[in-house]
Amino acid sequence: MVMKYLIVGLGNIGEEYAHTRHNIGFDVVDAFARKHGATFASLRLADVAECKVKGRTLVLIKPTTYMNLSGKAVKYWMDKEKIGLERLLVIVDDLALPLDTLRLRPSGADAGHNGLKSIQQLLGTDQYPRLRFGIGNDYPRGRQVDFVLSPWKAEEVPIVTRKIETSIELIETFILSGLTPAMNAFNAKKFNNS
Repeated sequence: MVMKYLIVGLGNIGEEYAHTRHNIGFDVVDAFARKHGATFASLRLADVAECKVKGRTLVLIKPTTYMNLSGKAVKYWMDKEKIGLERLLVIVDDLALPLDTLRLRPSGADAGHNGLKSIQQLLGTDQYPRLRFGIGNDYPRGRQVDFVLSPWKAEEVPIVTRKIETSIELIETFILSGLTPAMNAFNAKKFNNS
């Protein structure tokens, strides 16, 4: 029996969204695929890549449905690949977390995030692991949308790059050792410019 995992990076397709805060899920799975020599192909509802890590098979997807319909792609690929909730990992930008933080969680509310809202609706549960990538909330009142769709500031890039590298290690730990060891290893880390 092959251990199979579905790793989902959330984002929006289109040049104008590339490498914005809201698309950090795409950037993390892209980096993971690069490290493991996997290439994406445009398939149903998502760009999909497959790779193996120490005997585990990982299906990496970047939904092409736009963020607020992400659940369609997640549900389709979970069903198609017969992957259970405990072997799903969704990578998502999080305004509620400061930039220096990554948080792996076994479950949780969508906290107003349209991608998570869609996934929860289509799966009928919020009991699935997610990696929350803190993007900070340094924006004037009422400018939240502009902020999440904006690119990183120059001074943030080194931290973001380090967090992407750490996210790759976190995903590897999650699939090889499990959720709790990965949470214990990474949730307390702080990332700064030093």
